[in-house]
Amino acid sequence: MCHATDQLFFTFDIEPVPQLRPRVSSRPYVRVYDPPKVKNFKNLLRSLAVNQYSRPPLIGPLSVSLTFYRPVQKSISKTEREQRLSNKSKPVVKPDTDNYIKATFDALNGILWHDDSQIVKIMGEKRYSDHPRITVSVKPV
Repeated sequence: MCHATDQLFFTFDIEPVPQLRPRVSSRPYVRVYDPPKVKNFKNLLRSLAVNQYSRPPLIGPLSVSLTFYRPVQKSISKTEREQRLSNKSKPVVKPDTDNYIKATFDALNGILWHDDSQIVKIMGEKRYSDHPRITVSVKPV
């Protein structure tokens, strides 16, 4: 467990994927599951987190700050591309920031923290980048 003043920083070199609506299968019994893209993202993010953090999951209330760096679309002008990469133009398009947060929190359960119910303060942000990734800062409160 970290001391009350310890803050942990992580950079995960993975393109952010939002939590999508769960799928339902009724054969041979009813079950709910993540779409394949979300499942693959969560599995890869879990692996990246395990490689960076080998201590027991944090306990107690936590404050988490996340930044989701999305790729810049290819079909835009050079001027708009520069605006996006300099953070002057924000990604005010879908997917929603909260859906990125949900998928990321689910993937990190049992690794960085026991359960995302411990998170009492959240700050999330979307940005454009040529290097898609997710940064996470975790601090006990």
